[in-house]
Amino acid sequence: MTYQRAWTVARTAVRILVDAGVRRAYTVPGDSFLELLDAIQFDPSMTLVTVRQESAAAFMAEAEGKLRDVPAILLGPTGPAVMNLAIGVQTAHQDETPLIVLLADRPSKSLKPDEEEGPDQLGLFRPFAKWTARAETAAEVPGLLAEALHEVQRGRRGPAVLSVPTDFWVAPFDAVLPKPDPPPDRSGQLIRSADEVAALLADSRYPVVIAGSRARPARDELITAADQLGFAVYNAFRRQDAFPENHARYAGHLGPGIPARQLDALDRADLVLAIGTRLDETTTQNFRYPSASQTLVMIGTGLTPHRRRGLTFRIDCEIGPFLRELCAVAQPRTRRSSAANASTHTYMTPPDTSESVLVHPAEVVRAVRKVAPEDTVVTSDSSSFAAFVHRYWCFTEPRTQLGPADRIIGYAVPAAVAAKLAEPKRAVVAMVGDGSVMMTGQELETAVRYRAPIIVVVIQNGLYGDVAIHQARTHGRLSGVALNPVDFASWARSFGAVGYTVESPEQLEPTVGRALRHQRPSVIDVRTDPDVINPDVRLSALFRAEHGAD
Repeated sequence: MTYQRAWTVARTAVRILVDAGVRRAYTVPGDSFLELLDAIQFDPSMTLVTVRQESAAAFMAEAEGKLRDVPAILLGPTGPAVMNLAIGVQTAHQDETPLIVLLADRPSKSLKPDEEEGPDQLGLFRPFAKWTARAETAAEVPGLLAEALHEVQRGRRGPAVLSVPTDFWVAPFDAVLPKPDPPPDRSGQLIRSADEVAALLADSRYPVVIAGSRARPARDELITAADQLGFAVYNAFRRQDAFPENHARYAGHLGPGIPARQLDALDRADLVLAIGTRLDETTTQNFRYPSASQTLVMIGTGLTPHRRRGLTFRIDCEIGPFLRELCAVAQPRTRRSSAANASTHTYMTPPDTSESVLVHPAEVVRAVRKVAPEDTVVTSDSSSFAAFVHRYWCFTEPRTQLGPADRIIGYAVPAAVAAKLAEPKRAVVAMVGDGSVMMTGQELETAVRYRAPIIVVVIQNGLYGDVAIHQARTHGRLSGVALNPVDFASWARSFGAVGYTVESPEQLEPTVGRALRHQRPSVIDVRTDPDVINPDVRLSALFRAEHGAD
């Protein structure tokens, strides 16, 4: 595409982004991107989202990429504040999320031969960026940006980081952009791979699928394949929207604390298809699955080596086309392949709340799930409350779960803001603990400013719950994990949001209903029982079990 003469590098870059489907840029505004900020502001197809803190901006950009499967833009400043972006960029790397990071470099004209270069900002991101580059001239910025957009959406998705001197954005640009090479034709390889997997399925008695993040865009094809080819489907850790949890072929969520009865399908499996997933420690149940006796087929793009004993096949391809081809060549299976859905799933099992002093966290999740629309987007992080979300929220619709696979807190609120901006017609609920909400909760003001009516459900138990569990088991006492109570309802109102306080289970459903009807961001401060630390155990029971306390 040729751009009209007298356009700047910044205006050209914005047009490239818009043509690629990018709709938002997230940043803490600074003087490093003045021309680019101005160009974004005045393009009707782009929105500039200015936030309160850099790590929240990174989480927002990552969450939008995860939800839309199209990258958002993250603008990084010069100086030490750029390090605040690292946690969000690392999340994009771990979760295979497309993301474009534009780092501000020092003006090219101010560099002197004897001047110290200072910290290598680009080098900070190399360990977890899929692609990195530094623009040496203004003329190469648009081409590098086009290359970055191409890289983040081919093969294994991930972040691309481009460093641009601040004075390059104002430079004129009138060149013709190079077009990216078309993807190679791999149809023959796809057919051969599908034939090979079809043969494995024909010889298998109990095939099982583990569906991960990259299976999400191929959800319809996965449902068709499960119905036609008769295999059970597990969702990988925090990827519960990859396959509907109310489907007859659904076998369970491979998170921590999965009941033993729901592992029956994996125990019996002779063939495991890992589709678009990382076989991390949690998903594999501490590397218990697949066992050496089970044949493993890894299907997806940019597959990483996986050391294991046992027969392993790797098929590097886009998942949707592969599943369509597999259904075309494989013999249908009418016999049930395993114990999929034969036992009651955890979200169907009411918790025992009889001994709770305050509200039981499971009651919170079940109440929100009952009142909220079916396609509500749920965001969470790695706080102890997330375990209740995994256990008691039944994910049935696509693109409804946003959470980092790694141990990260502070993600839920920024992710909810980004989700609401990207999907304004859908309800968005952040499920978060009182410890993690204070890390990035200031972005509630961003939600108010951009009129993004999210609901933030804060579970206030006065503890850093995950650490408290380990301390109770290890030392039989708690140290440094207690938190003072906070009036989160008043806190919310100080930002211009709506605030509620819930202290009994009877208040839950009416309060959630009122929050859903509001056209302003809302915070529901739920006072929960600190003894209910985990869906399967109470804190007091840990003390008694591990240390013989009376």
